Amino acid sequence: MADGEVVGTAQVHLSTESPEPGQGNINVYVDPAYTRRGVGSLLVRAAEEHLVAHGAVRLFAWVLDEPGNRAFAERHGYRAGRSAHFLRLDLTGTALPPLQDPPPGVELRTGSDFADDPRPLFELEAETTADEPGDMDLELSDYEAWLEQNWRHPLLSLELTTVAVVDGRPAAFSAVRTDGTRYFTSMTGTARAFRGRGLAKLAKNDSLHRARAAGYTEALTGNDTGNGSMIAVNKWLGYEVCATEVRYVRDLA
Repeated sequence: MADGEVVGTAQVHLSTESPEPGQGNINVYVDPAYTRRGVGSLLVRAAEEHLVAHGAVRLFAWVLDEPGNRAFAERHGYRAGRSAHFLRLDLTGTALPPLQDPPPGVELRTGSDFADDPRPLFELEAETTADEPGDMDLELSDYEAWLEQNWRHPLLSLELTTVAVVDGRPAAFSAVRTDGTRYFTSMTGTARAFRGRGLAKLAKNDSLHRARAAGYTEALTGNDTGNGSMIAVNKWLGYEVCATEVRYVRDLA
């Protein structure tokens, strides 16, 4: 803080989704008016000390792909890893692909339809998360933790989340978070047995159409730059890259 005002923050998290223990995440944000004044370094140091005290041995940090941000991370001992795009879709000025009728045997439902028993969605997300490209192995295995961190997340919109169901089984989904103004896709994926049938595209397009009908004007999402299949889906939907970030890593052990 400076003169009683918050000028920066460090968000930290010790991953419960990695099979390797001690994987920590740190993201530092500083008011542009206070950069180059040591605020960021103080936040990094405090965040690292907190995570190490809780057992972290490897730290990850997302950094905007800009020279100053990358140099800051490297000065603090972090090395560059994979990159990812932020993508934006203007729902007021971009024509979405027309709605498609589900193929025979496929039904589109909302997340609300699983409110009484979300475990099938947990199992679907666990399978798709395990196959996500990235520099950290992820594994969803704790149902109760998933309920607390994902299903009960205050920004999760069950009404705008779309699930493609095949013979009663969730086969693909597009999960949505929103603050009431902006729409953000937090995860889209398809079970291995149903890939190659366009079900993720079907689910996400359906969700976007319903979001636009509900009055949302902007849709946001993110993609690992190596996730070619999802990048193709988002390009088909009309998303455009608006920023890129790089994931940096620092080994402490």
